[in-house]
Amino acid sequence: MESTLQENPHFQAPEMSTDRQSTPNTPANFMGKLKENLVFRSKWAELNGAMGDLGTYIPIVLALTLASDLNLGTTLIFTGVYNFVTGAIYGVPMPVQPMKSIAAVAISNPDFGIPEVMAAGICTAGILFLLGVTGLMQLVYRLIPISVVRGIQLAQGLSFAMTAVKYIQNVQDFAKSKKTSPKRDWLGLDGLLLALICAIFIIIVNGAGEDQNENQEIYETGNDRRRKRLNKIIFSLPSAFLIFLLGVVLAIIRGPKAVKGFEFGPSPIEIVKITKNSWKQGFIKGTIPQLPLSILNSVIAVCKLSTDLFPEREMTATSVSVTVGLMNLIGCWFGAMPCCHGAGGLAGQYKFGGRSGGCVALLGVAKLVLGLVLGSSMVKVLTQFPVGVLGVLLLFAGIELAMCSRDMNSKEESFVMLLCTAVSLVGSSAALGFLCGIVVHLFLKMRNMGDGNSCDGVWFSRNP
Repeated sequence: MESTLQENPHFQAPEMSTDRQSTPNTPANFMGKLKENLVFRSKWAELNGAMGDLGTYIPIVLALTLASDLNLGTTLIFTGVYNFVTGAIYGVPMPVQPMKSIAAVAISNPDFGIPEVMAAGICTAGILFLLGVTGLMQLVYRLIPISVVRGIQLAQGLSFAMTAVKYIQNVQDFAKSKKTSPKRDWLGLDGLLLALICAIFIIIVNGAGEDQNENQEIYETGNDRRRKRLNKIIFSLPSAFLIFLLGVVLAIIRGPKAVKGFEFGPSPIEIVKITKNSWKQGFIKGTIPQLPLSILNSVIAVCKLSTDLFPEREMTATSVSVTVGLMNLIGCWFGAMPCCHGAGGLAGQYKFGGRSGGCVALLGVAKLVLGLVLGSSMVKVLTQFPVGVLGVLLLFAGIELAMCSRDMNSKEESFVMLLCTAVSLVGSSAALGFLCGIVVHLFLKMRNMGDGNSCDGVWFSRNP
């Protein structure tokens, strides 16, 4: 994969910029660009990639629905629209994930209800929108050293992976996530053995994510050709989609009464009434801890990762910040879960085959249909979905995100990255890890200035 990501990046960029200058910006060209962004690179791979973010999405949405009475039907409708629109705009598998810090406060604090959640989402979105339209977010993007960004990505990826292991090992009650969970049984429809089988299946099908070299063997026997054809079939299986489909079947088997209790039709969409106290509590308890995570992981890290995975695609911190802001400035007023983009979701969808905007657009259509047809009654099936299976999907998404940090070229960069990661994980705060990473980066650069390095190298040494 590494060689593929780095293939001729400097050659393709001038071509794209020339086309943009010579092609008039007409409605027909704009619509043509949107259609191009939604074209599937490979039908099975894109379908498989759409499942790569569900390990994060489903547990948090389910927890908020059970613990805080989130309107699941409304959330499915709005996040489905978000998925489709962002896929059409960016042309990459841009994820739509819950704002995790706000969700964590709501799940752990019974007094932090839906009005406070929506107030926190609106305030966070308003700040991100202002940072985007003023151009300040792009300045922040250029100033943050790549080693610090990699540290945040590594911390987030390892955090996902550790959470996934907990999902696999222990029985989870998302409505009471702070309680000690018993160990998961080996057997059963949500047993440890099932999760391990799913993990082994993904490893066999997807491997470490490297590209298969079809020209490795020059002289082949008949057995070699048959083995290669068999391997090609196995490696092309949509592993994440098949595992999610298995989870749906098991959920129906575990809770047949949930299917009988389906109520067809969308949930009523109403404007959330937010009091002055809700605005205050939402900003203090929700926005303040969420904002650093949104800036770092939902904008900065997403743009850096997108540049790594899709060097031919142009994505600016300004546009990403604006889209995150607009999503929540609209949806949160109607009770939709506060959402953002996330580097972990992008890495997970890429890991399982997502390569275009059509990947997340397909997921968005599925959410929209479920929200309109089944509404909030979907929660009855989601509560029966095997959590161990979700943990497996989340585990590989986290590992894929953490692997992005392997491009550090010097011991100094690795030092900053690992220190940033350690502080983020131990302190459970991306903002604290970011601050420590920036300070250490500055000290190291100042220390090296005596060797003839200029002041410009303090910030712009490796930023794109």
